[in-house]
Amino acid sequence: MDQSASLLGEQDAVVFLDCRTLDTAVVDLALEANGLEVLVIDTRVEHAHATGGYAARRASCEKGAQVLGVEALRDLSVDDLPRAQELLDDETFRRVRHVVTEDQRVLDTVRTLREQGPRAIGSLLVASHESMRDDFEISVPELDLAVATAVEHGAVGARMTGGGFGGAAIALVDQESRGAITEAVTSAFAAAGYREPNVFTVHAAQGARRD
Repeated sequence: MDQSASLLGEQDAVVFLDCRTLDTAVVDLALEANGLEVLVIDTRVEHAHATGGYAARRASCEKGAQVLGVEALRDLSVDDLPRAQELLDDETFRRVRHVVTEDQRVLDTVRTLREQGPRAIGSLLVASHESMRDDFEISVPELDLAVATAVEHGAVGARMTGGGFGGAAIALVDQESRGAITEAVTSAFAAAGYREPNVFTVHAAQGARRD
């Protein structure tokens, strides 16, 4: 994913990547036209994938796919979840539900960006975070606080990003709200006794090119 984004990215756009076929499409974000920015909230909690349960979650996904008779969980749809709940133990089902619903959220986000623009994807971002927090269980309290505080203080939407167990969250914010949201998140971290987060904006740019 990182390599595809680095090579195929375009200004103010995202790369829609099918990881099985490697088909790609560039989808306009139109953040600039809508007065929006992506705010990164680095919690400064170090990732701990090796000890944080990444292998266990992969094993759960593989188990779920095997029980349900598919090559990979991407071959399931939301309509398959009732059957999955009947066949799987609770933990495995929740891992499966996260992957299946997250895949659908990606498709919904692409469609929404194309049809309605970036201000309409806020609820999808929040739902994504809630699924990673509750079903996949890869969030940490600092990430949850960053997302909740950003949304409470006016972010269009927010979610943790990356592999989880630490790292950063992103928030889609109005340009004029950046300062207030940054201050609110920093204050919330201080009140909770967490390390001061590193908060900054990023912009989608054209991918790497050969001179």
